[in-house]
Amino acid sequence: MKADVAGAQEVVPKTKLTDQTEVDLREWAEANGEKPFRAVQLFQWLYLHQVVGWDEMTNISKKALNKVAHQFSLERIPIVEKQVAPDGTIKLLQELHDGHRIESVLLNHGDHYTVCISTQVGCAMGCKFCLTASMGLKRNLTPGEIVEQILNAQSLLPEGQTVRNIVYMGMGEPFHNYDNTIQSLKIFLNPHGFGFSARRITVSTSGIVPGIKRFAEESDIRVNLAISLNGVTQEARQKLMPVSRRYSLEELIDTCKRFPKEPRKRMTFEYILMKGVTDSMASARKLVSLLHGIKSKVNLIPYNEHDLLPYKSPDPAAIKTFHQYLLDHGILATMRVSRGQGISAACGQLATEATPRPSDKPEKSDRPESC
Repeated sequence: MKADVAGAQEVVPKTKLTDQTEVDLREWAEANGEKPFRAVQLFQWLYLHQVVGWDEMTNISKKALNKVAHQFSLERIPIVEKQVAPDGTIKLLQELHDGHRIESVLLNHGDHYTVCISTQVGCAMGCKFCLTASMGLKRNLTPGEIVEQILNAQSLLPEGQTVRNIVYMGMGEPFHNYDNTIQSLKIFLNPHGFGFSARRITVSTSGIVPGIKRFAEESDIRVNLAISLNGVTQEARQKLMPVSRRYSLEELIDTCKRFPKEPRKRMTFEYILMKGVTDSMASARKLVSLLHGIKSKVNLIPYNEHDLLPYKSPDPAAIKTFHQYLLDHGILATMRVSRGQGISAACGQLATEATPRPSDKPEKSDRPESC
């Protein structure tokens, strides 16, 4: 408790239990006269059983629970709105303690579920084709605010169902919030809690080269890495993605070539097809050349249109031709089926405080020298 100048007592908010890794909780237990196994018990109750009250933790003594409850909070970020698209995709609007709001998306694949989660309120990367960029960056999410998006999603699933895949592709740039992203990954991968397989988690980055290099050194976190490319020359990419002005395409590709890859694993390159901007055959040829020597796959994403942004999706024939060219030239390429478009839940459409950017115009780049 702190006293202000008027003598009133200011309540210091409790630390969220979801912000803690098992290592953090072991250290807390030892510092508070508890055995280290308390950390395992807390993890199991929180993430395996997903309890919402202290009294549900039945194998922990009342004395120990009092200690934990005195310092930590079990409160989750609330879901304030749920939208369901015709294809079954669910978009969740969640409100943080300071009034900011974030979105995450729950995808139903029939036999399993994927959740697309956010790492920031807004985004500072300024990608011209992304609605989240129109918000600017408000703040980073804490590890708990990242993790609780999965708890919220799982609370909506039918009995016996669970989330199988996690993709860090929602609002924000994960490597611009590096430490909290890593903390959340440690929680997801912990076998005493969620116990997610590393191959079921993908982190997507716009190309923060120092973050990619640092991520390569995380020997205990070997999740999938995806690079949002969207341009096959330095000139074309930096028009769409300002991050390329600081970390050039050449530097990015060189970093990707050096990134350690486990056997059978490929690095994913996400490439958004925008009509008249990134969908030319010259772009397809340069993309094949650019990725030569990298064990990779390309995830092609037809642009998800929005009234606030000027870009358009190519004609189906152009998409098919681009895709087939990659396949014919030895590139493992998949076509992402957009989900949740009816509720603005598709890739690049997440935003809670979007503002129009009428000055933005799509850059024409069908010519070979600027594609």
